[in-house]
Amino acid sequence: MPFTWIRSHAAVDWDELSALYRVAPLGEKAPDDLRAAFANSRFACFVYDGERLIGAGRALADGVDCSYLCDIAVHPDYQGHGLGTALVNELVALSAGHRKIILYTSPGKGPLYRKAGFRRMTTAMAIFADEAHALEQGLIEKD
Repeated sequence: MPFTWIRSHAAVDWDELSALYRVAPLGEKAPDDLRAAFANSRFACFVYDGERLIGAGRALADGVDCSYLCDIAVHPDYQGHGLGTALVNELVALSAGHRKIILYTSPGKGPLYRKAGFRRMTTAMAIFADEAHALEQGLIEKD
C-alpha cells in the first residue's frame, strides 16, 4: 500500500504525533507544544500508512531568506527504508527559493542529511533552555 502524504496539520492527532516523537526516539514533546509548533511553521508533512502516522516533519520559513527544517521523525518500524530521506527532500522542495535552508539534527545523523545536499555550518550558535542537557547530549560545546 502506498503511503499517504498530508501537508496540513488540520486533522493531526497530536497525541499520536507526540507518541511518534517518543518512539522515534526524539524525546518527549507534549501534544499542545507540537500543535503550537506545527501551527507556526510554514511547511509541514505528515506521512501515514493507512491510518497510522509513521513520519512527520516541519519547516519554519520566512518565504525569502531562510527555511529551517526541524522535528523530522520516522517511526522505528519504517526507519532505514528511505522515508526520512523522502521527508527531508519534500521539505527541501517546499523550501525552494529560500536563500538558505538550515537543518538542526541529532549527533551522528549528519550522513543522512549530507546525501540531501546539506553541509556542516561553521557559524551556527544556540541558546538552550536546558543548557546542561544540551551539553550532555553533545548538542553544544563547553566553553
